[in-house]
Amino acid sequence: MSTSAPGVAEPPDRTSMIDQNSPQALLEAGVGRSLQERRDELARDIVGAAYLRGDFVLSSGARSTYYFDKYLFETKPTILRRVAALMVERLPAQVDRIAGPEVGAVALAAALSLESGLPFVIVRKTAKSYATGRLVEGELYPQEKVLVVEDIISTGAQAIRAAGQVRAVGAQVVGILGVIDREQDGPQRIAAAGYHFDALFTRTQLGI
Repeated sequence: MSTSAPGVAEPPDRTSMIDQNSPQALLEAGVGRSLQERRDELARDIVGAAYLRGDFVLSSGARSTYYFDKYLFETKPTILRRVAALMVERLPAQVDRIAGPEVGAVALAAALSLESGLPFVIVRKTAKSYATGRLVEGELYPQEKVLVVEDIISTGAQAIRAAGQVRAVGAQVVGILGVIDREQDGPQRIAAAGYHFDALFTRTQLGI
């Protein structure tokens, strides 16, 4: 039964406007294509959306002649959905929960949660100064196996910090999974901190 006022048109039902069997929908879902074909296409789309040339100062303080603007691919649903689908392929055999450091990795954690069915938590940079004062937002229990996701890995400092905060709750970090490894010293630092590391793409694989 409609609840609209007389003479006021209801907004269209967008769910009915999407044909899940259309060529575009099937293409985005990767139907009929190999994993490598989907990886190659996603790599091209990420570079096309987020690769910038110039003079940049990274979060680590280092300077770089190129920059991957994570928000330019994380805010595009057609890219974010496929990133999450590939991340599912890299999930450890045993994992109970996803953790996403704020701010950039929150979208990744949410997308991977939807794709995998695993719950997720958000790891703050600093504890909020009101209410619960938590560093880790969401349900997280001791002994749970947690995968930390990150967007761009340079030095790995943010991912290591987030993993440490997860461990402080008593949970077990089973690995850190990034989207792009800039091939700096991030993987080595992560390994030295005692965590397994994996990434969907390296800088070289993206052709940079």
